[in-house]
Formats: sequence, C-alpha cells, structure tokens
Amino acid sequence: MYKLLFLTLLFLSQIIFAQTSIAPQDSVANRLVEKHKKLNAVRQSMPGYRVQLYFGNDRNHANEMRTEFLHEYPKAGAYVLYHQPNFKLRVGDFKTRLEAVKFLKEIQIDYNTAFIVQDDVKLPEE
Repeated sequence: MYKLLFLTLLFLSQIIFAQTSIAPQDSVANRLVEKHKKLNAVRQSMPGYRVQLYFGNDRNHANEMRTEFLHEYPKAGAYVLYHQPNFKLRVGDFKTRLEAVKFLKEIQIDYNTAFIVQDDVKLPEE
C-alpha cells in the first residue's frame, strides 16, 4: 500500500514539475513573437515584385520617366533607386508575381523594355 502511495506521489510530482518547466519556454516564445511584430511595424515593407522601367546612369532621365509615368498612372508607386553607378526606375507594389505580370501587360505598349523584378515593396494600407 505504501509503495503504491509512494509511486503515485512520485508520478504526480513529475507531472507538476514538467508543467512548470514549460512556462519559461512560453514566455521566451511570446517575447520573440512580440519582437517580431515590432520589427515588422517599423519596417513597413515586405518581399514582393515591381516592374523596372529604366536602368542607366542618367539621373535626370530616370526622374523624367518617373514624372511621365506618374502622370499616366497616378495610383501606382514609382521609385528611383541608386545602385552605384546606375539609377533604376521601378514602379508598383505587388505582393505576387501574377499581379506584376498583369500590370506589365497593361503598360507594355508604352514601356516595351519593362520587366519584372523582385524587390521589397510597401505594405498594403489596411
């Protein structure tokens, strides 16, 4: 009888110990999730696609093309990037390649050398 009582108490103590040892791991996971949320809130971008319209070393030409593009497509974003020694004009903020392909087909009449590139894009407004 005492052996049975002793084994029961031993078994219960193991269960209680196992459950208390999980709690610190949960708090670490929760802290990591909160840190990830804060980083994403600051970053304001995500991996996606854009359409590249220009690549070259003429800043004025890149800015002129940007102005012309925004005149025709005011709702699409247009970004002039500088990667030494060249400027790039990239347009749009697409989450999927399919969205970028659809937009490329729409503008390809005016911009026949345009092509799709992977880029960090702005998060959609909620």
